[in-house]
Amino acid sequence: MRTDFGDLLTAVITPFDQSMQVDFVEFRHLVKTLIKQGSDGIVVAGTTGESPTLTREEKLGLFKVAVEEAGEKAQVVAGTCTYSTAESVELSKEAENIGVHGILGTVPYYSKPPQEGLYLHFHAIAEAVGIPLMLYNIPSRTGVNLEPETIARLAEIPNISAIKEASGKSDQVSNIRRLTGDGFEIYSGDDNMTLTILALGGRGVVSVASHIAGSEIRSMIESFQQGDTRRAREIHLKLYPLFKALFVATNPIPLKAALSMLGWKCGNPRLPLCSLSEDKVPALRRTLIDAGYLGAEENRG
Repeated sequence: MRTDFGDLLTAVITPFDQSMQVDFVEFRHLVKTLIKQGSDGIVVAGTTGESPTLTREEKLGLFKVAVEEAGEKAQVVAGTCTYSTAESVELSKEAENIGVHGILGTVPYYSKPPQEGLYLHFHAIAEAVGIPLMLYNIPSRTGVNLEPETIARLAEIPNISAIKEASGKSDQVSNIRRLTGDGFEIYSGDDNMTLTILALGGRGVVSVASHIAGSEIRSMIESFQQGDTRRAREIHLKLYPLFKALFVATNPIPLKAALSMLGWKCGNPRLPLCSLSEDKVPALRRTLIDAGYLGAEENRG
């Protein structure tokens, strides 16, 4: 089973209101805007969506709104996987029943399972659903790297069709591409690595910066695909300060601060994350001004 998730997916934030409850109205508008600005897919309740702080009911509510808003226009990938295999299986089944198009399979965090445990974990989740699963490797968050050899084994399972690779290591990406077939898609999990991963045979990106620069990131990917590597490099270098500015603190702290500057009612992150420290705010604001996003007539699409 191979489902085309597209080239550009946005790992969407979860907006909170003043009482720190999920703002489903703002979330719906955000999903609509991201699709309008070029996202082929929306990843819901991932790292950027503050999944560890969301309840099961909140996640299911977000999946439902995203599916309703995306319709036939975009793919919805649900972040359903935790460090508990049984919990991940049950939430994945519920997400499938809601109508999501795929599952984001984050490597289990904190418990640091061995590679065989990781294989069995994802095998169990994939076996429980009839929709594609995108692996998500982010060792800086989870404490363990999903090794290329394990990824290659998992890629043999029919509905494990892609990986969001956020190790930050080009060697890892090269080995994944070398060990897996062309039908297995590699997506960058870091905006600043997208062009590198495209050059190594990747498909696209699960992006944070596309909340702000979606059309430009799509142009970069399309330029590369069309052989205009000079243009792709120019766009990458133009956006590079934004890519870096959005990670001056733990994601999504800077992103939520930036979106608030641009007029979105996204609220602060939930504890134990917090708002961006005041000493970092001026530089982030300056980056948005220099890039031409802050002060534009239509910040919200």
